[in-house]
Amino acid sequence: MHIDKFDQKILAALQLDGGATNQDLSDRVGLSPSQCSRRRTQLEAGGVIQGYSAKLNPDALGLGVTVFISITLARHSKVNSERFRALMERLDEVQEAHSMTGDMDYLVKVTVADLAALSQFINDVLLPHEAVHQVHSTIVLNTIKRNGGLPLSF
Repeated sequence: MHIDKFDQKILAALQLDGGATNQDLSDRVGLSPSQCSRRRTQLEAGGVIQGYSAKLNPDALGLGVTVFISITLARHSKVNSERFRALMERLDEVQEAHSMTGDMDYLVKVTVADLAALSQFINDVLLPHEAVHQVHSTIVLNTIKRNGGLPLSF
């Protein structure tokens, strides 16, 4: 799909405000609302826009601990990878899970209420799981940037 400068402007505006109306986009981009609507629909149909969601503040919800956890699998097999993937998909604490190169197999971003919740998550959920061999966690002290948009100047 070809993305032109107007599409880039629409995407940038939607990254800042996913609830923007076509009139809002028209004001920001310099196209008519109908042109913005048509372009937005094409971006959605082309899979460039995957969906819309609200940005929630974890601190306001009592979720004050963010952790990056590196995980090594017990066995490297398709079945074990599928078991691990299924585990990640069903855990609400997991915001992101990435398959990695290097010393770890996966890097997982987790948000929990406090250190006790983190301990429970690691000791009662991750470590006993048959797919998991080793877990290393790194606790975030301070978040400098959250929910940054994708770079759109290409």
